[in-house]
Amino acid sequence: MITSRYTRLVSAATAGALVVPLAGCGMVGLPGLGADDEPVATSEPALVGEFHGAGASSQEAAMEAWISGFQEQHPGAVISYDPMGSGDGREAFLAGGTAFGATDVALSDEEMAASGPACDGGNAIDLPVYISPIAVAFNLEGIDRLNMSSGVIAGIFTGRITRWDDPAIAAANPQAKLPPLTITPVHRADDSGTTENFADYLHATAPQAWPHEPDGMWPLPEGFAADGTSGVTQTVRSTPGSITYADASATSDLGRVAIKVGKEYVPYSAEAAASVVDVSPRIENRYEHDLAFVLDRKIDKPFAYPMVLVSYLVVCSRYEDKTKGRFVKEFVEYVASTEGQQRAAGAAGSAVISSDLQDWIAEAAEAIYLTRERAHGQAVGEPGDGA
Repeated sequence: MITSRYTRLVSAATAGALVVPLAGCGMVGLPGLGADDEPVATSEPALVGEFHGAGASSQEAAMEAWISGFQEQHPGAVISYDPMGSGDGREAFLAGGTAFGATDVALSDEEMAASGPACDGGNAIDLPVYISPIAVAFNLEGIDRLNMSSGVIAGIFTGRITRWDDPAIAAANPQAKLPPLTITPVHRADDSGTTENFADYLHATAPQAWPHEPDGMWPLPEGFAADGTSGVTQTVRSTPGSITYADASATSDLGRVAIKVGKEYVPYSAEAAASVVDVSPRIENRYEHDLAFVLDRKIDKPFAYPMVLVSYLVVCSRYEDKTKGRFVKEFVEYVASTEGQQRAAGAAGSAVISSDLQDWIAEAAEAIYLTRERAHGQAVGEPGDGA
């Protein structure tokens, strides 16, 4: 049900967001072949309009790069993105206030079922366009890296381990000069897909130390809370002895944890994060073209980094507004293209998605262009078989 909160989110999605405007341009005329040599229109007019998206703060740096690159090709398009967080972004999209959403957690079955009104009677689909490790980042003078198991990480964030020189930390880091300093855990205050992915990793790999079911809202009162990726990382930068979890792209100036995978400690990397997605199955019984994954958090191979998030663009299978539908189709194609992925990797340190994923997303983008008129007589919006 759409509530007044949805109205607030829709307003937020179109105000105070990242906007990268470029000057518009007219349609290019081509010489005709007739005697009068009159201009001939291009096959499709220039894409012109204002388009809004909202959601995961993890995608903010990548989204800036995507918007900039897309607008180089489409100068008449003005695109804004509000990194309000995954949960609020999904709500804004489902309320019909944005052309696309972005989320670090795929839509639930209930959210899928509620997407019809926003999608011209069709349905929403999840498209994985951003793969990035989640880093456990800390502020300890003179220490850039520490080794930790998932059980130790869970102990810190539940408040069971309270000092940096605790034996559980020292045992895995015999060369580190750990200070007798209190640990200050910092978590997300907002509904966060990063939180849900972090909690999912802990619950899968250390269920006794972290018995809480994965959720976008933090389940415990301990520690400090801040909004968004920038909020938690800035808090850690200004607080000696603090620790948080965040998209790795936002933690380059902080100490970071290598997590225990099998018998080894694996530092984060985009390639190690992408390898987890490559061996993970798709969620079954989703709508056609939906590409949501069930991540294999328990993988024990040292080439993998299972504390990873897959962040999705959430779009409609069809749009009542043809211009918006065309924009979403072409924006998705650009984001998933080799150029778009390389731009994101350069800006955010994310992994370039596989060629298979690029092809699947391109197929989904082509289907987005099915407006109600083109879909007439076809079964659009029915669940697919999954994969």
